[in-house]
Amino acid sequence: MIDSLPAPDEDPHALFVRLLSASHRRLLGYLCSMLGRREDAEDVLQRASVTLWRRFDTFQPGTDFLAWASTVCFYEAKNFQRVAARSKVVFSDALLEVLAHERVADLPAQDSRIDALHDCLGRLDDPGRKLLEAAYLDRSNIGLIAAQLGRAPQTLYNKLNTLRRLLAECIEQRTSEVRP
Repeated sequence: MIDSLPAPDEDPHALFVRLLSASHRRLLGYLCSMLGRREDAEDVLQRASVTLWRRFDTFQPGTDFLAWASTVCFYEAKNFQRVAARSKVVFSDALLEVLAHERVADLPAQDSRIDALHDCLGRLDDPGRKLLEAAYLDRSNIGLIAAQLGRAPQTLYNKLNTLRRLLAECIEQRTSEVRP
C-alpha cells in the first residue's frame, strides 16, 4: 500500500500529487480492464483525477488511497459508458461491477506482473517480439503485415496466439516464484 500519511510539513496539494502519481499506472490498468480501450481509460482517468482532486478533502490520510481512487474511477467509468457510447463493446453495469471488483483485488500484484512481462518479452526471439510490438503497440493491421512478409494473415494470428500463450505461461511462472 502506498503510504498515504502526509510527510512532515507536506501540504495537501503535494500529498495529493504524490498519491495520485504513485497510483496512476495501476488506476490506468484498472480502467483499461473495464473499458477495453487505452484511449478511453486515459480519458476517464483524466476526469477521475479532477473528481479526486475536488473530493480530496473527504480522503482520510493513512487509509488506502488506491482503494478510494479506484472507487471514484469505477463510477467515472460507468458514467463514461452511459454518456460516451464510443466503444463498440459496452458492458452492462453488472459486468462492469464484477470486473471492477476483481481488478481492485488484483491491483497490488500488478507491478510484479508488469516486471515479469518485461522480463518475458526480453526472452522472446526478435521476430516474435517485433510481431507483438507491431500488433499491440503500433496497432498495425495484421493483413498488411502478412502481405509485407509474404505470409497468410491466419499464420500471423496463429503466431500471435502462440506468443500470448508463451508470455502468459512465463508471467505465471515468474510471478509464482515471487509469491510467498
